[in-house]
Amino acid sequence: MKNYQNDIISFLKTLISYDSSQTPPEAGMPFGKGAADCLNAFLSHAQAMGFETHNYDNFAGEVIFGEGEEIAVLCHLDVVPAGSGWTHPPFGGEIGEGKLYGRGAMDDKGPAAICLYCLKALKDEGFAPRKKIKLILGCNEESGWACIEHYKKCAHMPDTGFSPDADFPVIYAEKGILHFEAAFPVQNPPFAKLRGGERANMVCAYAEAQGVPRAEGCEKSGLSFENGTLAARGISAHASTPEEGENALGKLLSFFAAQSEDIERAYEILFADSLGLKNYEDETGRLTMSPNVAEYRDGTLYVLTDIRYPATMRQESITSVLDGAGVKYRLLHCQAPLFSDKNGELVSTLLEVYRAETGEQAAPIAIGGGTYARALKNGAGFGPQFAGEPSTIHQADEYIELKNIEKLCGIYYAAIKRLTS
Repeated sequence: MKNYQNDIISFLKTLISYDSSQTPPEAGMPFGKGAADCLNAFLSHAQAMGFETHNYDNFAGEVIFGEGEEIAVLCHLDVVPAGSGWTHPPFGGEIGEGKLYGRGAMDDKGPAAICLYCLKALKDEGFAPRKKIKLILGCNEESGWACIEHYKKCAHMPDTGFSPDADFPVIYAEKGILHFEAAFPVQNPPFAKLRGGERANMVCAYAEAQGVPRAEGCEKSGLSFENGTLAARGISAHASTPEEGENALGKLLSFFAAQSEDIERAYEILFADSLGLKNYEDETGRLTMSPNVAEYRDGTLYVLTDIRYPATMRQESITSVLDGAGVKYRLLHCQAPLFSDKNGELVSTLLEVYRAETGEQAAPIAIGGGTYARALKNGAGFGPQFAGEPSTIHQADEYIELKNIEKLCGIYYAAIKRLTS
């Protein structure tokens, strides 16, 4: 795999150059031009390597290697919006300090490129897999999974496989995901307009209110006030780990809560957790709640919130609490949890590969993030994030370490070979 390092880096820089965050659909491009162009660039590159490829209406694509029983490697080429705070161009693919910077470097273009070159290495060696490997590439993972639903209509989804879009050593369980938009009527609001956030699954890094008549003491709350606009700045992070970020929307609503009982109610429910939702917990962790997108319009404050709930819970346990509190809301996106057998063949094999390649005697883990693995009957998340290393996924200056590209090549090469021998 060492012979492919420069090619992987070059290809990854090309993929990063496409802003594949979701934009309004265009003719034949359901998630916008950037996502479609990135998918076609990937498939063209794979086809030039001699692989069979398929593009399913620019919703998703796949690279095929081998024959027989199917196994999936599920990746995605779409990204969350770049956001602010970058010191390197988010779509520049710059290299510095042993890192390759760019949106998607880790989530998930880097792993997708590496897995493609693992297939190439195996193919160049003359390896004949006993299973049909499907490297599946979605273009809507960050914004709703319509890509997977379309793929299932056009092609056959394997029962078993892994998604290189999570953490190591191997993920046996993923929390359930619930996105809901709550509506809070606001009488006599202390602002004319309010908005904040970019995506449900990104901790809000910027929020502002306009037409604010007064903002005494706002500096103590970490806010800035100029010409009637009150601005809050935070630090973005993945919504599954909101504690790693700093929510700007929370700062803004906390300030206005002292001026409006209606805003106070919204803040108490969504940020102070007055309903006690964060008390739910099991072996897969505690429930997390991250209100990340807000807009005030027509006398109502709308807040889009990301909840990751323990894998042994049911979605109804959460909605019943909201119903009981009289919260007006609508569900926008729901994904059932993943809960695989820790001792099953898939998880055990991936764990053995990880231990052999790293020398670490690690155990399977559960996460709050949601990967394509839950689209499979028997799936697991498998890297690329190494334990103990900083995660910049969904953050400014996202990067992949060059030294880790070589490590990931070894791990994914061995995993694909073991699973298909």
